[in-house]
Amino acid sequence: MYALFLQAPAGSSTSMIYNVLLWVGIIGVFYFFMIRPQQKKQKDQKSFVDNLKKGDSVVTIGGLHGRIVSVDGTTVTLEVDRGVKMVFEKTSISREATGKPTESAEK
Repeated sequence: MYALFLQAPAGSSTSMIYNVLLWVGIIGVFYFFMIRPQQKKQKDQKSFVDNLKKGDSVVTIGGLHGRIVSVDGTTVTLEVDRGVKMVFEKTSISREATGKPTESAEK
């Protein structure tokens, strides 16, 4: 009776190889299309935050636009309006504000 359980079906070694190759392919696609780009994005963001300097125009995670007045350790002080300064963690800086105000917006 136990002999039935010990017998391998014919052709099982090739189907097992195909299953392993299928899983390797799925993991490879998952790595190259999801994990690797995310790691690159995190590395670029860390580099950006580490290179913040006085005078840069930035946008916070919450969408607040400002100009960096000072950088102290893990915090930055942003000037959001004339005389209005706010302190934020460096990690809360999302991106650089590249858009300059147009003439119509200034009037």
